[in-house]
Amino acid sequence: MFDKKIEKVIGPKAAELAASGNLFVGKKNTRKFKSEELPFPVITLETDVLVAGGGLAGICAAIAAARNGSRVILVQDRSRLGGNASSEIRMHARGANQALPTRLWRESGIIEELILTESAVNMQHSFEVWDMILYDKVVSEPNITLLLDTAVIDAELENGRLTRARALCSLIERYYDIQAKFFIDCTGDSTLAAAADAHYLLGREGQSTWGESLAPEISDLKTMGNSLLFFAEKHEGPMPFTPPEWARRFSDADFENRHIRQWEYGYWWLEWGGELDTITENHYIRFELNRILYGVWDYIKNSEKFPEAENWALSWTGMIPGKRESRRILGEHIMTQQEMERSDLYPDRIGFGAWPLDDHPPGGIDSQGLNPCHQVRFDKPYHMPLRSLYSLNRPNLLMAGRNISASHVAFSSSRVMCTCAVVGQAAGTAAALGLKTGLLPFEIVRDEQQLATLHRMLLRDDQSLLEIDGTDTADLARQAKITASAEMDGAPATVLTDGITRDLGDGVGHQWQALISEKPWVELAWEKPQELQSIQLIFDSGLHRKLFLTGEAKEYADQIRGPQPETVADYQLAAEIDGQWQTIVTVEENYLRMKRHTLNLKAVTRMRIHFTRTNGDELARLFEVRVY
Repeated sequence: MFDKKIEKVIGPKAAELAASGNLFVGKKNTRKFKSEELPFPVITLETDVLVAGGGLAGICAAIAAARNGSRVILVQDRSRLGGNASSEIRMHARGANQALPTRLWRESGIIEELILTESAVNMQHSFEVWDMILYDKVVSEPNITLLLDTAVIDAELENGRLTRARALCSLIERYYDIQAKFFIDCTGDSTLAAAADAHYLLGREGQSTWGESLAPEISDLKTMGNSLLFFAEKHEGPMPFTPPEWARRFSDADFENRHIRQWEYGYWWLEWGGELDTITENHYIRFELNRILYGVWDYIKNSEKFPEAENWALSWTGMIPGKRESRRILGEHIMTQQEMERSDLYPDRIGFGAWPLDDHPPGGIDSQGLNPCHQVRFDKPYHMPLRSLYSLNRPNLLMAGRNISASHVAFSSSRVMCTCAVVGQAAGTAAALGLKTGLLPFEIVRDEQQLATLHRMLLRDDQSLLEIDGTDTADLARQAKITASAEMDGAPATVLTDGITRDLGDGVGHQWQALISEKPWVELAWEKPQELQSIQLIFDSGLHRKLFLTGEAKEYADQIRGPQPETVADYQLAAEIDGQWQTIVTVEENYLRMKRHTLNLKAVTRMRIHFTRTNGDELARLFEVRVY
């Protein structure tokens, strides 16, 4: 007999899924740390939010919570941040914009800040530089404590809620006993959730479970496999290659559905292990993936099919498998294929995705006769609900990344890293709001006023929420008369407070524009003097364009590396105070989409934003100005 919450979320299929192993029902008892003596000393820490996992989801969750006033501890089990996007694995971070026929939908918010920074400062396309950008963003947040080389290994509960987590850093031979009010599992494997006996889903549900046409006919415990990538470089002369004895041997038939067109950047379809437990059998999967990787390179170098590869040699090979799938934490809502295809407009939506429903055969490269992936594309973005971001039975446990509450088929889209980052920002913001209000996430969903507050917080931090009013009554810019020294046709300054900060393909630009050669300005004027604490500007950063770090040169063909040309580079803020104009902020070499400035000004009657240079575009472009 299942509790009523599980039956409400899953319905009559709960018993069937539990019997097949697809549904793990956590224990109801209260977990306590074991009392035996530990081999290493214990360091006790206390915080508001513990984020477990330092991939893009965990980074965005930690930054979002910290910037909204929460003290955060971010625990990462490796020495580098970034997860599958890091230099340890080197998978390029995909998202909505690379998938839809209308290229408008690159993610905004914190992940856009990270991507714009990487593009501007990493012209050499170095994954190690990307690692350092992520590290810098995290350690530069005063509210974040970063614990690298540290893995969460246990959790303690009280009245069904997490109260503490235990983590181990074997490098320094110390345990951490971390007390927190909210916990966010961004581990990918749902390690923290499993330690806390949270309910979770595993494997592939059958077609009869959710009525999904893309699901397998019968439920099973298989998942997508893991991948190892490689880098190769061209040299001046021949570079022979002798494979290790244990490498696999491949023939032409093995690549019937797997195309070898380049070899500078390895293949995502070097995939294997989905028929095993990708957690407990990870070491064996890694060994087999190395056999596959070196066998494929042997085929490229020595099969005589690719004479043009004669001067190429491996320069880097991965040793940490890039993992796609394992546990998915059961939330109050399970996203499904049909909801994504319909683009259901959840009242509690917190972001969008659009990567195709992209399933891979569990056997990976051993799936003879099958394509390495099966993709079903969307024609518009879909939404994601907050109810899929918190645990059903551990109410102060949120999740972000590839472990959110979704069916296997729906997960095949939401799993990509830029979508995971969007979810991470939402989870971190929800935790921060919970701390301010004393509410748990499920209570925020049910409180119309607080849900609206969450939406305002996300929008203010540049998270794109579609078909939600983006205006804020606290925004003093909405009380000002807005004028400009110049305006292009169809791009007036009055759109700067319409609450829309991106091109939606609706025929309206939603941005003010003027020729940068005219050194234009925008003015906000108030009838009465104002006390201004901050101003926030949203520039155009070319969200219609692909932009991501990759090892594959051809992927840069339709990117513009460096600062994006549409973005305003140099500008000044001036304020009229007691009848006198004062320059209060001067910015040069900007490449970010969102800029926020602390003001702390009194008796301001007018403010002007002077635009003097872009990063290449002939127009000064501004989507939004907010003043608080």
